[in-house]
Amino acid sequence: MTAERQTRPGSSRRFPRWSRSPALIALAVTALIALLASWHKGAYVLVDTIVVGGMWSLLALGLSLMFSVMNIPNFSYGEFFMIGTLAAYYIFNPINDYLFNHPGSWLVLAAPFLAVGGAMIAGAAAGAVAEKLLFYQLRKKTREEWLLNCFTLTVGLSVILINGHQLIFGADFKGIVAYWDVSAVPIFGVRISVERIFAFLLSLLAMIVFWVFLKFTQTGRAIRAVAENEAGAEMVGINTNSIQTLTMALSCGLGALAGGTLLFMFPSTPTVGIIPLFYGWFVVIAVGMGNLAGTVVGGFIVALVQVLTRVYIGEGLEFVVPSALMVLILLVKPSGILGAEVRGIWDR
Repeated sequence: MTAERQTRPGSSRRFPRWSRSPALIALAVTALIALLASWHKGAYVLVDTIVVGGMWSLLALGLSLMFSVMNIPNFSYGEFFMIGTLAAYYIFNPINDYLFNHPGSWLVLAAPFLAVGGAMIAGAAAGAVAEKLLFYQLRKKTREEWLLNCFTLTVGLSVILINGHQLIFGADFKGIVAYWDVSAVPIFGVRISVERIFAFLLSLLAMIVFWVFLKFTQTGRAIRAVAENEAGAEMVGINTNSIQTLTMALSCGLGALAGGTLLFMFPSTPTVGIIPLFYGWFVVIAVGMGNLAGTVVGGFIVALVQVLTRVYIGEGLEFVVPSALMVLILLVKPSGILGAEVRGIWDR
């Protein structure tokens, strides 16, 4: 049998293993559909799918990270997006007022990066505090019915943060028109604002840095070890409590980074995180809970569905159709279209 396999020109020998990856196949199909739709309706479909897909991928990455390592379905994740918009607004707005009287200052170029960086730091700090005050305390007491308890806890945290925003900062819109006062850039005949390009490039950079961090750093390997086998990670001397706190800080920091980056699209309000939260969960459900690698692909899939709905059906249904698609995926293939298992580390 072994000799027969060696001489038989099977499909596994004709194609490299990486080329048969479900994520790669899904990405190729998504790109093909986007290209066909662009040929039919214009390059806007492809360009908007790429730009929006990068945003949703970054947003969903934090959700997927928290579930894969901590087994927490974070339904307060949108409020960390809100924290990012709020921090970016209160950092950028005073700088912008200063630039009105000092237009030649170096802050013209640096202000958006300061705002976005500050948003990420604020979100990461808030996530670390929430983990120590809430999830760490719950983890010390019991792990029975953990998913249900965490779901209730994150929903309660969401209510507290929404009402806290309204009580302290008010319910009025706090947003910006643009980070830079420059004209839109034409790409394949489609004019795209600099802020959208900035959001896509920043999300791409963040995902690459995050991948390098998980793959090649000692701390990143510790996070992967906890995600793979928490008991085994403890046996080899990894401080799992510190890893849990770091994971939540990273996750919430990514959500806040997305909020700060998209401030021009999502002005800060108490409920600004609801729609991004739904889109983040759309991506996670599409590829499977805890599938970090597939999350990047899932962002572009959801973005394509959103863009195609807007182009072929109408803008009023661009949220309804992805919602219906997620319900269909849950009914037909609960593990996600990329085959990830719907379970967290404590169920493995």
